[in-house]
Amino acid sequence: MTRTIIAAAIVLLWAGMGADPCGAQTLAGSVSSAEEGAMEGVLVSAQRAGSPITVTVVSDERGRFRFPDGRLPSGDYALRIRAIGYELDSPRSIELGANLGAAPAEIAVRLRKSADLAAELTNTEWFMSMPGTAEQKRPLIECMSCHSFERIVRSTYNAEAFFPVLKRMAQYANNSIAERVQSRRAEREVNDDFVRKLAGYLASVNLSKGPVWDYELQTLPRPRGRATRVVITEYGLPRQTIAPHDVRTDAAGKVWYSDFVENVLGELDPKTGALREYAVPLLKPDFPTGALDLEADAGGNLWLAMMFQTGLARFDMAAKTFRIFPIDGMPNDDAMQQSMVAPGASNIDGKVWTNDVARQSIMRLDLETGRYERIDPFKLLPKGHVHAPYGMATDAANNLYFMDFGDENIGRIDAKTGATTIYPTPTPKSRPRRTMLDGQGRLWFTEFAANKLAMFDTSEEKFTEWPAPAPHTYPYDVFADRNGELWSGGMASDRVLRFEPASGRSVEYLLPRPTNIRRVFVDNSTNPVTFWAGNNHGAEILRVEPLD
Repeated sequence: MTRTIIAAAIVLLWAGMGADPCGAQTLAGSVSSAEEGAMEGVLVSAQRAGSPITVTVVSDERGRFRFPDGRLPSGDYALRIRAIGYELDSPRSIELGANLGAAPAEIAVRLRKSADLAAELTNTEWFMSMPGTAEQKRPLIECMSCHSFERIVRSTYNAEAFFPVLKRMAQYANNSIAERVQSRRAEREVNDDFVRKLAGYLASVNLSKGPVWDYELQTLPRPRGRATRVVITEYGLPRQTIAPHDVRTDAAGKVWYSDFVENVLGELDPKTGALREYAVPLLKPDFPTGALDLEADAGGNLWLAMMFQTGLARFDMAAKTFRIFPIDGMPNDDAMQQSMVAPGASNIDGKVWTNDVARQSIMRLDLETGRYERIDPFKLLPKGHVHAPYGMATDAANNLYFMDFGDENIGRIDAKTGATTIYPTPTPKSRPRRTMLDGQGRLWFTEFAANKLAMFDTSEEKFTEWPAPAPHTYPYDVFADRNGELWSGGMASDRVLRFEPASGRSVEYLLPRPTNIRRVFVDNSTNPVTFWAGNNHGAEILRVEPLD
């Protein structure tokens, strides 16, 4: 059974967001402090009054910065900076004229030492700072899915007080953020001994024993050299409850995103900042809302995995309508959840792959009948392991490759026979997360818990792994661009990683504010390529443009 539903569109237009038809003078200047003099690697951001668009550049080795010509329409701008250990002293605003041919507005940005260093630390830097073993810290990689570590370390709970808090949070849906908590309908089983052990560790690193931490705060260095050659654009979204999860561009240059918390599909025009939202039909009114995976089929139509609303949704890009594929052919209980969808080769055999999170299994939708079948890819493996089919990619014959996020495996399911082959990663307990398959049959993926990027050559059935250059990065996703470089991001470091597998050379671009990245996307049509992602906890879309 399927249903075709006309999507309701909400158009949100922001005053003063478009390009200035008369052009405007650009902004340039220097950054310095009493402690260091001229400062390299300081992010300088400018946001025009009334606009949700913020543009950021980075100071070079001489402490100089310059915004690209034509990026800042005339008007009044608020300024902000990011440099660990420092805050903006002056100036805090600037007015730009309308004359494009005028000399750049020149400012001298002065910084002063921060009053609260802890407020500036990323999740990665808290991981670096907190004492404890790798096994004690390992469960915390789940916490940053919903909130930052700062909420933990600033708390004053002792172990006894933490215990019921952790038990309660275990019943929250994956698609929860601090601004909107959603509870599961099906109760999850929780190991009390595990929770007590975690509660004890958290109480040892927070402020339960006094007003200051009894360990030294560690920080990553500021950007240098190549990491300063970048322009970053943030597109603020109108509600803090918008949680962009997967982001991708279409052939016309529009940016589309799945909302992990609200039941909408978003369309952003990066030229004007105009936002249009398409309401995804609600199938289970009393269940958590929001979608996760956003993928395109061979015809360019978009598909959503509907999480606790269950089933799949196809969005017709021409008609701007949804066709909903509710769960049919099996019980649709309170625990049912679809997080992934793989429609890329559905034109071959009329089948779309998805997953059943609660039952650790793969599902396949028959587009003609609307019915799903379930495949257990782990039935022949030894018992006692937790499995979780997650990131998916299909080849030209619609054979499925999937990540076993609960364990350490890559799986392949033959589209014709249903036979499953399991390939364990070289690193144990790696927890592979998201993936993509390139035109050469190479499956690129992240090893989330192992802090690595990896590649599986599907022809040779051979793995290659690369450690992330920064500790405790825990990459969520990776994208291989047309030049053979890898782009990655995650929930921990507020950085975008650009990595060259052939040479091992890498650069990390620091982002202007705390940023929780999930799916990443690279637009190969630009020169250089352009990186896109959503800030899942910050209600914004990010564009990163390298200058080399």
